[in-house]
Amino acid sequence: MSSENIELDTSIANGKIEYRRVAVKAGTTLLTRSNGRLNMQVMSALVEQLSQLGERGVETLLVSSGSVAAGRHVLGVRQDERDVPLRQVLAAAGQGRLMHAYEQLFDWHQIPVAQALLSRKDLRDRLGYLNIRNTLLSLLARKVVPIINENDVVSVDELEGEVFGDNDNLSALVANIVDADLLVMLGEIEGLFTADPHRDPNAQLVPSVDKFDEEIEAMGGGAWDSKGRGGMSTKLEAAKIAIESGIDVVIASGFTENVLTRLVDGERIGTFFPATSTKIESRKRWILSGVSEKGIIVIDEGACNALLDDSSSLLPSGVQKVSGAFDRGDIVSVTDILGTKLAAGITNYESAELATISGVQSNRIHELLGHHYGDEVIHRDNMVIL
Repeated sequence: MSSENIELDTSIANGKIEYRRVAVKAGTTLLTRSNGRLNMQVMSALVEQLSQLGERGVETLLVSSGSVAAGRHVLGVRQDERDVPLRQVLAAAGQGRLMHAYEQLFDWHQIPVAQALLSRKDLRDRLGYLNIRNTLLSLLARKVVPIINENDVVSVDELEGEVFGDNDNLSALVANIVDADLLVMLGEIEGLFTADPHRDPNAQLVPSVDKFDEEIEAMGGGAWDSKGRGGMSTKLEAAKIAIESGIDVVIASGFTENVLTRLVDGERIGTFFPATSTKIESRKRWILSGVSEKGIIVIDEGACNALLDDSSSLLPSGVQKVSGAFDRGDIVSVTDILGTKLAAGITNYESAELATISGVQSNRIHELLGHHYGDEVIHRDNMVIL
């Protein structure tokens, strides 16, 4: 990569912006060779950088393409064969090979990994959202690197709304779910160009995009590669989702040496999209938009102080009364004994369960319910103080 494509963002380098949780999307063209084999050299370099970030206290998630392309190589299927049932076969054949490669590479760094195959259906309801969020955050807390892909084996393109359609949009949604600070979309292309650099020798790299307009949208163009489903247009769609959720975005080439560690250190590589809102603003809008007046949790004075003064989670010991009927994963209001609304959040327990465990210590939840969805009624990460 030429030096003019790289510049130092001093506001980041001087510590004004810190990236503590980074979502990385690695595209098919980056991870596979022209013959469809997994590019172990590139994958090894990627894992090495993720390991270095982990040693520095940066949590990382990896949204990885490559399973279908790997399946093509395993089964000897031509590139022009692209029907949906075949795609599912290829994903089934290639996903295990992809994960096995990652497991070996991360194991060299003594880093555990976990596979998560998601479809849009998994995120449509709040309970699915809550389950995925809690799982991913728990993995990160245990220093496990989640490796995420779309569940191509069970999803079909004909079912409208069931699939993400590409891992670019999936990566943006995952970054939003876990409140990532930065989303890096890596492929073979060095960033957003004024035209397709494969066809136009005069195409220029766009170093930064402060707002989306018709001119930027037009630069999305076509797929710009032959092996993956995504392209620059889907990367722009994903960037819009992420920046509106308070997440900075970078589109860059995964072939650039140490691209991830350098980006976290503050270098501008590729095309940078600054967040247009804060994560707190974005999450507050999302939670408040789903508050149901049917569900109210009344808490005692001690719990009020813990929420308002210490930003603590809501525990069952602080619950005095449950009003209305609601399910696990619903967004409910939290009030004091006088009815003053204090907060809103996603509940880990349905109303009947919460009525049973109200006022008790968290270590008695399993004893009383026969199951345990967490010590918290509402985790502080799933709550907005009003």
